[in-house]
Amino acid sequence: MEKKVERKPARPVYPTPAGLITSIDAEGKANVLTLGEVFNLSIADPVWVGISIRQATYSHGLIKAQGEFTVNLPTAAMLDQVLGCGGCSGRDGIDKFERFGLTPIPSKHVKPPMIAECPVNLECKVVGFHHVGDHDLFIGEVLAEYIDEDCLTEDGKPDTPKLDPLIMLRGGFWRIGEKVEKRS
Repeated sequence: MEKKVERKPARPVYPTPAGLITSIDAEGKANVLTLGEVFNLSIADPVWVGISIRQATYSHGLIKAQGEFTVNLPTAAMLDQVLGCGGCSGRDGIDKFERFGLTPIPSKHVKPPMIAECPVNLECKVVGFHHVGDHDLFIGEVLAEYIDEDCLTEDGKPDTPKLDPLIMLRGGFWRIGEKVEKRS
């Protein structure tokens, strides 16, 4: 075994899914934020997800004010759109849907739209908020989950290769490779 080297921790838990988070302003204009910090907090009863956002971002203020957001999980093929949405701010009046060829679709339970090109969409209501170091944690109760029908197996379960999830690891974005163990 090689010798372990102690280092200052930075993004030590990996991988995490890339997420396109939508929010809206007081007038109903939607915004899209790219995040690498999207995670499960409670997986069944209730279903809660967490998103961690820097206070300086435009979306932070929108989500804090409106108390709602959607999580849209992009495919690896959407990398250019993910990077584009993360490289500019809606605060500057940019319509990220238009600029990056994304299609907003109405949500049923929250005001922010979902993104049609993402095979998985979650409608979330903020149920908790915590300042956690250099980010703030928004806890969202998942009110509804949507999965593209063509990304489901015959028995209605998500088909991971068809979802083609974009994941974040140290040093960049990746797509999932080989399955090494099967669980029911």
